[in-house]
Amino acid sequence: MGCPVQNETVWIWCFGLLCSLELCAAQISYAVSEEVDKGKFVGNIVKDLNINAQELESRGLQIVSGHSKKYFDVNLKTGVLFVNERIDREELCSNAPKCSVNIEAILNNPMHLHRIEVNILDINDNAPFFHERSYSLNISELAYTGERFPLPVANDVDSGSNSVKSYKLSQNEHFSLDVQSGGEHSVSAELVLHKPLDREKQPVIHLTLTAVDGGKPPRSGTMEIVITVVDVNDNTPIFSKQLYKVRVSENSPVGTALIKLTATDLDEGVNGEIVYSLIERGSSTPSGLFTINQDSGEITVLGNLDYEENSAFEIRAQAKDRGHSPRSTHCKVLVEVIDVNDNTPVISVTSMMRTVKEDAALGTVVALVTLTDKDSGKNGASKVDLLGSEHFMLKSSYKNYYSLVVNGPLDRESRSQYNATIKAVDEGTPSLSSTCVITVHVSDVNDNAPRFPDSIINVYVNENSQIGGVIYTVSAFDPDTGDNSRITYSLPESTTSPPVTSIVNINSDNGDIHSLQSFDYEKMKTFRFTIQATDSGVPPLNSNVTVNVFILDENDNSPAILAPYSEHGSVNTENLPYSAEAGYFVAKIRAVDADSGYNALLSYHISEPKGNNLFRIGTSSGEIRTKRRMSDNDLKTHPLVIMVSDNGEPSLSPSLSATVSIDVAVAESGSDIETKLRHVPLKEESFSDLNLYLLIAIVSVSVIFLLSLISLIAVKCYRTDGSFSRYSAPVITTHPDGSWSYSKSTQQYDVCFSSDTLKSDVVVFPAPFPPADAELISINGGDTFNRTQTLPNKEKVRNIFWFTARRLIWHFKSILCIILSPCSSFVFRLLLGPQQIYFVIYVLTILKQNTSSSTCMDCKCAYHTPSSLSF
Repeated sequence: MGCPVQNETVWIWCFGLLCSLELCAAQISYAVSEEVDKGKFVGNIVKDLNINAQELESRGLQIVSGHSKKYFDVNLKTGVLFVNERIDREELCSNAPKCSVNIEAILNNPMHLHRIEVNILDINDNAPFFHERSYSLNISELAYTGERFPLPVANDVDSGSNSVKSYKLSQNEHFSLDVQSGGEHSVSAELVLHKPLDREKQPVIHLTLTAVDGGKPPRSGTMEIVITVVDVNDNTPIFSKQLYKVRVSENSPVGTALIKLTATDLDEGVNGEIVYSLIERGSSTPSGLFTINQDSGEITVLGNLDYEENSAFEIRAQAKDRGHSPRSTHCKVLVEVIDVNDNTPVISVTSMMRTVKEDAALGTVVALVTLTDKDSGKNGASKVDLLGSEHFMLKSSYKNYYSLVVNGPLDRESRSQYNATIKAVDEGTPSLSSTCVITVHVSDVNDNAPRFPDSIINVYVNENSQIGGVIYTVSAFDPDTGDNSRITYSLPESTTSPPVTSIVNINSDNGDIHSLQSFDYEKMKTFRFTIQATDSGVPPLNSNVTVNVFILDENDNSPAILAPYSEHGSVNTENLPYSAEAGYFVAKIRAVDADSGYNALLSYHISEPKGNNLFRIGTSSGEIRTKRRMSDNDLKTHPLVIMVSDNGEPSLSPSLSATVSIDVAVAESGSDIETKLRHVPLKEESFSDLNLYLLIAIVSVSVIFLLSLISLIAVKCYRTDGSFSRYSAPVITTHPDGSWSYSKSTQQYDVCFSSDTLKSDVVVFPAPFPPADAELISINGGDTFNRTQTLPNKEKVRNIFWFTARRLIWHFKSILCIILSPCSSFVFRLLLGPQQIYFVIYVLTILKQNTSSSTCMDCKCAYHTPSSLSF
């Protein structure tokens, strides 16, 4: 018995191998009825598989099956597939609805495999049969008409329409047959009593039950039924009612009594003793919810009653006596469950938006809400309300369906989510309630422009800073999120010159401001530009901030020596009388520094020769004076080297070519002192348009000033004496050699005239207030005179004004004469510093020493201050 199984396994393995090698061709299907004769034609595989019939023998066609019997074979000459063995469908497939035999046709050289399926068709070759040849049934003679008795079911190994389809009962006068069909495969029969039995007339009844299948022709099987009539208990119990109704509240505790059934039996003894029971009949009969006392007939609650699951129950109760031939009766009990308020309202969110835009319009639906309550009546009627949310409201759609809609403005920046609390309360007693919190997430819209912390940003940058360095980092904040808060920085186009994009650049991502050039405080002290921050929202929003950049001065400029000692590499000579007293004025060094603050605060020092104790220099004024009187041991010529340095960090001093070298020659008498002309080198420049404009401007301003001064003096001359008290009296300072000075609170002119000199210098430094320690210094080294004489302020005021006017007119004519004289030479030099503007007019003229016949007089005016000309 083991060999066929092994063979079948080998062929299945071979078939799988062939299919894996892609040598398995398509499948064809045939059908043949069971129990056909051997040699029965099944199909032509040569035609169906499109195989050449001449190749069948040469390629060794084989028919392989996985069964122990070779049910099919092939004619190698004709290619006809035929039945080789008797086929019994019931043996092959038992009760399977479909029966088929799978065979393989294998061709060699080359190897090909064709799968063939042969469906075995069922024929009605089996008759129905009963498991028992005879069936005994005891029936009381007092059985009532219509009482039913189930009968055994017949079997048929055939399937489909060939199985059992009906039953027949032999002819009799007491019973009839009720055939019930439960589907294609289920046919049963019940014996129905339609005439009372009488044991005295016929104690035993023999019947024949025949089962018939649906085949053609039909087959049948029979069974004998032996009915014994029992002569016992001829009274049946009777219920007081055929239908009982009872009401019970849901959630009643276990053991609660519902109703007590009552049945009676007229028999006596055991035939009159009644036993109560509950009959389960399908899904309509509750299981495990109720129980009945078999002696008293009282029905009690056994399980949990829930009105929401089942509002009513139908119970089948049976009363059966204890007789030898027990008789029974049945009744119905309808149990109505009374609803109580034991279910809270249920709030369900059936549909909800994931996010709501913060600019959502009023009435925008956020969520759909459904309210349900399993209770009925007032217990199931509920009211719903929205608690503590002014931004949303509940809008009724239909009955218990509501919509949660927007009822107020939303702002994601203040709240990114809102909690809407819904409360539902039913109308039961006592009422039950439930709440549901709906979280509404607010999505962002681009409704906020980027914000800078300040509207104006002040940035301080050292001059000479590194090109490309970060001078400042701006940062803007956007309360939006995502792309709406992603900020880019830019420099808007400006009309300034030079354009700001040539000075600085900004990183669009992080706001770093990079310098594109090195700053020079002396050329540019400050500049302003605008930065724009733009978000990436749609549409994009932006805001601007003004950036003021202040350049901080560094000590990067050396002091510069002013004329007349500014000639590079030259040695200057000054004369000193032998009789000079201590403190005698020798010379004054002037220097300027283009820096500002401490970087421009200059100090003067005598650097060499070391150990010189004859001269001293004012560290802040630059004045060279004698420390003591001359002695016979002193040299006739004293070389001095003056070093000028600033007070910056680090301190810078002029280079060797910018130091001042002065040779002080000692003269025995004043007659030996001769003033030598010191020539200041001039740059040869063409008379440009700028010089022409400057000359025209000077002349125009002078004329306007003169006319204004004359008009002012004329007006003041006609005012009363009391009006002069509002003005301070001018101060006139005189000098023995003809110098004069006019001073007022906001103006000062110092002019010195000397008739014994061959040179005239005019240096004008505009200053808002004259220094307190200003001195008038004589050219020939004379003493300094203090300005102490003051004119009367009442009776001679008029004369003072006329005197002052005439002197100013004469002074203006003298200056104009010097400027316009063909015998003069002049140079205009304009120096621009970080905090002051110096306008220096240096006029060198050589005139004959004849003041009576010369139109342009010899003059030299010097305005000396102890400061270093730095403000």
